Amino acid sequence: MANTQSPSLKRSLSLHHVVLFGLAFMAPITVFLTYGVAAASTGGMMATGYAIALIVMLFTAYSYGMLVKEFPIAGSAYTFTQKGISPHLGFLVGWTIILDYIFSPMISALLIGLTLSAYFPAVPMAVWIISFIAIVATLNILGIKIAANVNMCLVLLQILFIIVFIALSLKGLLAGMGTGTLISLTPVYDPNVNVSSLMAIIPLLCFTFLGFDAVTTLSEETRKPKQTLPKAIFLIPIIGGFLYIVVSYFAHMIYPDLLSFHDPETAHLELFSYIGGNLFGSFFLVVSITAGLASAVASCASSARILYAMGRESVFPRKVFAYLSPKFNTPVFNILVIALIALSALFLDVATATSLINYGALFAFTFVNLAVVVHYYIRKKQRSFNGTILYLLIPLTGAFFTAYFWAQLDIHSMILGTAWLACGFVYLWYLTKGFKQAPPELHFEEVEQASQTMHTGS
Repeated sequence: MANTQSPSLKRSLSLHHVVLFGLAFMAPITVFLTYGVAAASTGGMMATGYAIALIVMLFTAYSYGMLVKEFPIAGSAYTFTQKGISPHLGFLVGWTIILDYIFSPMISALLIGLTLSAYFPAVPMAVWIISFIAIVATLNILGIKIAANVNMCLVLLQILFIIVFIALSLKGLLAGMGTGTLISLTPVYDPNVNVSSLMAIIPLLCFTFLGFDAVTTLSEETRKPKQTLPKAIFLIPIIGGFLYIVVSYFAHMIYPDLLSFHDPETAHLELFSYIGGNLFGSFFLVVSITAGLASAVASCASSARILYAMGRESVFPRKVFAYLSPKFNTPVFNILVIALIALSALFLDVATATSLINYGALFAFTFVNLAVVVHYYIRKKQRSFNGTILYLLIPLTGAFFTAYFWAQLDIHSMILGTAWLACGFVYLWYLTKGFKQAPPELHFEEVEQASQTMHTGS
């Protein structure tokens, strides 16, 4: 019988696709871009700072892993809070996390535009930005498998760069450069470093781990999502954290004089010139451009699927946001909407967009942790000794950390983020006719049934 069913998201991603997709979102070489500022704040103890940030993020990763087993459908924090706590709160969480995903491609486009304009001043920055966004949108429209494969190559290039950096650092240390030794406790513990200064930089370092959460938006395109996604959610921060810690350690060992950097924001360029000359710096330029592309492709794919989940539930106009291309099985209209928003890179600055991202991510993380408590500990009454640890203490610890760091955001972030949240509250009031109705909700059983019908129909 001919297949007359409407198009659906296709399960085509394996574990390695999902892990590399998350790492692409993280862009591992961001450890170099934040090195100067973070190293100055931590007194060189960045390795310890990243270790602390990794532990903090693993609590939230644990909660994502628990909830994706229960609700393996597109939507990420929006779906988890909606079904774990309440539809109204889920909407507000989804509204704020949209900031995280939708503005990420814009930031990548802006950074690429600024970088290439500096090297090729004759070409207007707008040309670079528009071309970059067009490539990102095209890769996402062609299909998640193609986007994932492209990202896999780009992430492997970043890892290659990190390996070369470590090799050059080892060569330099053995030749007497830097500390002249391979082993030292200074990058890990320095009694002269103030603990409060170290802890103050943790929120910035936590943001470099964003990526494990993004892969939950691929639930309906991943094979065996209940088994694959929890593994990926843990592997992504662990692999990324390992790379960050190792790079930070060797960076401090090879260039321990942090005060000699001319500009903390470009300290990585001085570091590269010191150990590898201009050629290594040029290599970094190429890798940073590909990293921006990989991150933008990943964040565009994630945000498109959050909009798809909300459109499918008629939170947003269904005909637009729940539409899938019959040919590519991708949410084409959502991708184009995100591309249009990314064009704001032509007139916005990085500081404004980054403020919105920070607010949305930590706000959403807090409620994902709380959703584990509500769903498992309160509703399912899993209150044995093990249940109390797994479904109460661990997620509450994660909620405490993320709420604490959310409260530490600067006033600029809080004002912009709260204003966006207020707009979401007003729209929710309109959508539910003054909170007299529940927001539209799609049940997992409907998704599974539609998916099975699609894949068995012939």
